[in-house]
Amino acid sequence: MKKYLLIVCIFVSGRAIAQVPEDALKFSWYPQNGSARSLAIGGAMGSLGGDISATFVNPAGLGFYKTQEVVVTPSFSLNNNKANFRESPFSDKRNSLAFGTSGIVFGSTNGSTRGNSVAISLAITQTANLNNIVHYKGLNNQSSFSEQFAEEFAASGISIDGVLNVNSPLPYTAAPALYTYLIDTATIGNQLLVRGAPENILDAGQAVQQEYLRKTRGGMYELAFGAATNDNKKWLLGATLGVPIIDYESNTTFTESDTSSNTTNGFKSFTYNDNYSTKGIGVNLKLGAIYRPKEYIRIGLAIHTPSFLLLTDERTTNLKTNLETPSGAAESFEIGSNDFTNNEPGQNKYIQMSPWKAILSGSYVFRETEDIKRQRAFITADVEYVNHKGSRFTNDNEDASQRDKDYTHQLNDVVKESYKGTFNFRVGGELKFNTIMTRLGFAYYGDPYKDAPWKASRTLLSGGLGYRNNGFFVDLTYVYNMTKDANFPYRLSGRPNTYAELDQKQGNIVATVGWKF
Repeated sequence: MKKYLLIVCIFVSGRAIAQVPEDALKFSWYPQNGSARSLAIGGAMGSLGGDISATFVNPAGLGFYKTQEVVVTPSFSLNNNKANFRESPFSDKRNSLAFGTSGIVFGSTNGSTRGNSVAISLAITQTANLNNIVHYKGLNNQSSFSEQFAEEFAASGISIDGVLNVNSPLPYTAAPALYTYLIDTATIGNQLLVRGAPENILDAGQAVQQEYLRKTRGGMYELAFGAATNDNKKWLLGATLGVPIIDYESNTTFTESDTSSNTTNGFKSFTYNDNYSTKGIGVNLKLGAIYRPKEYIRIGLAIHTPSFLLLTDERTTNLKTNLETPSGAAESFEIGSNDFTNNEPGQNKYIQMSPWKAILSGSYVFRETEDIKRQRAFITADVEYVNHKGSRFTNDNEDASQRDKDYTHQLNDVVKESYKGTFNFRVGGELKFNTIMTRLGFAYYGDPYKDAPWKASRTLLSGGLGYRNNGFFVDLTYVYNMTKDANFPYRLSGRPNTYAELDQKQGNIVATVGWKF
C-alpha cells in the first residue's frame, strides 16, 4: 500500500491516461452473467451444460445440444447504493436496462447412433454492467483534495511557467490548480513548499466539507463463437473465441468548501469536474472439458485466458476555485484542461491484460425415467480462481515518452502488490414439475485486495421459475446482489487516506425467452 500511495498518488492524477490500479479490477471483479436459468442457480454453469451460457463459462457444456436453439435475455437492474464517508451516511439510487446471454446454438448428432454430437454457438452477453452512481459527503479535518495536486506538482520538478503553458505536461490537475490559485508556493521556515489553499483551514484545526459524485454508464460486452464435441456422452470438449468490447464513461464531480466563519483565511470553495471514457476491443480464449463417469455425475474444468484489450482513454477536466482576499473580498478563477491541450481532449492508447481464471465444477443430475411426470432435479457447484494480481498494462502509444513507459512499469508493480488471487463460489439447483421448474442459487465473490484496511466482497442470492413445452421455453429470475467495497476520492502519500465504505444493494430482474427447432 505504501508503494501505491507513493507512485500512483503523486504521478497519476495529472496524466492524460488516468490509469490507476482500480482499473485492474474494473474489468475483472464482476459476477457471472448469463441466461435467466443460469443466473437462478447462482451462475454455476461449469459442469451442467445444456445452456447457451456455457459459451462464456465452460464451452464443453455446449456438447449436450443435439438440436437448434435461439435465446434472448433482457434484464433490468435496480441499484441502491449506500456510502459511509467519515461517519456521514449517504444513499442514492440508479436503475438501468441490461441484458444477459443471447444468441443461437446449432447442435447435431450427424446421424450417429452412439450418442456422439457436435454443437456450435454464436452468442453475446453483457459481461459487466457499469451503469452506476456513487455519492457521498462529509466533514474532513485531516486532508484536502488540493494536497494531491500540490504533491503532484512538487514531485514533478517542473517550474510553474513550465506547467502553465499551452502544452502543459500536467493539464488535468496541477496546471488548473496553479492557474486558479488552488495551490501555490509558500516559504515556511525558510523552506519553499507547495500548499493547497484549504490547508489554512486544516492548520487552524477546522474542517472542510467534501462531496463526491460519480456517475458511470456503459459496460463490458462480449461476442463469442463457441464449439463443442460430445464423445459418446462420456467426454465433452469445447472452446470459445471471445471478443470483449469496452464502452465506458464516467463523470466525477468533487466539491470542497470552507465550513468556518472566517472570511480572511484565503479559501471559500472549489469544484473539480473530471470527464473520462474508455473504449476498445480485445480477444480471449476459453477451453473446457466435462467428464461423466456416471450418467448422473458431471465433472467440469475450464480455463479462461486473459483478455487482451486494446483501449483508448479520453479525458477532460474543469476546475473552478472561489478564494478570499486578505480583506475578505471574494474572487473566482475557472479553467478547463482543454486550455492546456490545444482545445483537444487528452487521449491515450494502451493494452490492458485482464486476469486469467480457472473453474472446477461438479453436478449431480437426478436420473430421468420413462415417466416424465416424475420429479427431476439437479444440484451443481463451481469453484473459481481469479488471478487479480495478474492484470497488466502496456503503453501502446508510439510517441510514449520514457516517463510514460516507466509509469506503466511502476503501475504493474503496484497492481501486483495491491491485489491477490481470490476464490469465488457458486452453487445452485433445480427441481422440475413436468413443464414447470423452480430454481435457487447462491454465489460469493471473494476479496481481491491484498492488504486493504477494509474487506470487499460480493454475495448473490437468486431464485427463479421456468416453463418448457413443445420447444418453447421462458425463464424468469431475480438476483439480489450485495457488494461491499471502498472508494477513495483522492490519494496522498506517506499517510493514511480517507475513503468511503460502500454498501451496494442491486436487484436484477432477468427474463429469457427461447425456441428449440
